[in-house]
Amino acid sequence: MHTHDITNQVPDLCDYNLYRSDAALVEAVQREGAHWHDCTLASQGEALGTAEMSELADLANRHGPVLRTHDRTGHRIDVVDFHPAWHTLLDQLRRAGLHALPWVQPGDGAHVARAAGYFLHAQVEAGSLCPTTMTFAAIPVLQQEPALFAQLRSRLFSREHDGRDLPMTQKRSILIGMGMTEKQGGSDVRSNTSIATPADPLDGGRGKAYLLCGHKWFFSAPMCDAHLMLARTENGLSCFFVPRWLPEGSRNPILIQRLKDKLGNRSNSSSEVEFEDAMGIMVGEDGRGIATILEMANHTRLDCIIGSAALMRQALVQALHHARHRNAFGRRLAEQSLMRTVLADLALESEAATLLMLRVAHAFDAPDDPLQRAWKRIITPAAKFWICKRALEFTGECMEVWGGNGYVETGPMARLYREAPVNSIWEGSGNVMCLDVLRAMSRETEGLARLLMELDDAAMAHPALALRVHALKQMLAAGEEEQQAGARRLVQQLVLALQGMLMLRHAPAGSADAFLASRADSDGGRVYGTLNGTSAAAQQAILQRAWPEA
Repeated sequence: MHTHDITNQVPDLCDYNLYRSDAALVEAVQREGAHWHDCTLASQGEALGTAEMSELADLANRHGPVLRTHDRTGHRIDVVDFHPAWHTLLDQLRRAGLHALPWVQPGDGAHVARAAGYFLHAQVEAGSLCPTTMTFAAIPVLQQEPALFAQLRSRLFSREHDGRDLPMTQKRSILIGMGMTEKQGGSDVRSNTSIATPADPLDGGRGKAYLLCGHKWFFSAPMCDAHLMLARTENGLSCFFVPRWLPEGSRNPILIQRLKDKLGNRSNSSSEVEFEDAMGIMVGEDGRGIATILEMANHTRLDCIIGSAALMRQALVQALHHARHRNAFGRRLAEQSLMRTVLADLALESEAATLLMLRVAHAFDAPDDPLQRAWKRIITPAAKFWICKRALEFTGECMEVWGGNGYVETGPMARLYREAPVNSIWEGSGNVMCLDVLRAMSRETEGLARLLMELDDAAMAHPALALRVHALKQMLAAGEEEQQAGARRLVQQLVLALQGMLMLRHAPAGSADAFLASRADSDGGRVYGTLNGTSAAAQQAILQRAWPEA
């Protein structure tokens, strides 16, 4: 017997251009100096919006990596096997140049172009971004050792993915990973206990071979061709380039103990490892490993911002698509006033995150300018704190739009929601970011002054922004202990002021007014759907800009 007809179920969202359908992104790319990359981004956006790419992302996460510590005959091999979809996704990233674009094509807008491309891919699949980010961030660190970098350059810059497990000299391209944290330390890498001793007791120092003994509690993407990691010499923590294979063709003794059973994407592998006199090349000055690796952290933190903004964008688009196709209580969800208010509020949050993300990326293109250096050094950790935090609430709210259908793994919302927490944790949790903002402010005094001048100029155009800037200045005038205790509130004020400024400059007037008004008080923006004084027509305009309805 036929039990029922299937009606009122929302079709999968596919075959759309992720780039062309995002007005805020397209405008920011033009404005921030990456207009020359527009056609490439449009092609990338079209390819990523296909049903085929969604299927690849699903396959890579349904068939996760599998660790094989030994071969059939009992020899140690420490190999992680991946589904072919994983390698296809990495090939897509590689061909888009997201592992090295600003280093291969330096110039105006290079970091913005790369950030926009990364933002598009992050909406489809997040796990494959991890080795891509680490490779990208490792390049400026490795450039500090010219002899080593000369051997790696062509394979680092190659746009061809090579997933074979072979010595680097036999490969067409390579990936670089990271291994920083240990069991006892987490973010406090100064407590690391892994030891590095010169391979030749009479010949140590930068560029020389060392033997590493110890462990790493989080060893990201263990099948990367090499990892940058910290270990302790007689002079303190130093940075080392540790290849997967030794120059003579044998495996470096990096023993994978297990893969992490982690929340979030299932496509990528994170692992625990031990080193039994693994060979590594010192990068940077002996005992200055944290300073050496700092440049890498700046780039990985930027990618955390981009990745979280991308999760928000994709969750928003999925929520809007659902609300425009799903009926409840006699009307489409998108036509109901309270749902429209929630969706409009989410759209404002997403646009503000996109604007801030690309503005920070723009600062990486001009690091010698004091104002841009302040954006890079102060606002990178501030934006990582706020945008990554907001992504957790944001994806949960978008899942709620889907209702029970959003809570199952066969749809896209569950993976977006599971992925949201990682960027707040990786490369420093919220408290670490806020304290880093305070440190950067104390060092970049000229840059901070210019930032405040920029905010003062913008605040003259809107009373709500003026009140927020005034409150921010009061917090900055407090003593050191008081600033530390209130660092999260201070950073929130700073980011919301900057987002308000960017919305005033670059978003439609109605969107900017709604954003500033809804986030004017201390509780503003904490619960989505609390827009005050924004008409139905204004909300509809916000939604049409966010995701044009055919």
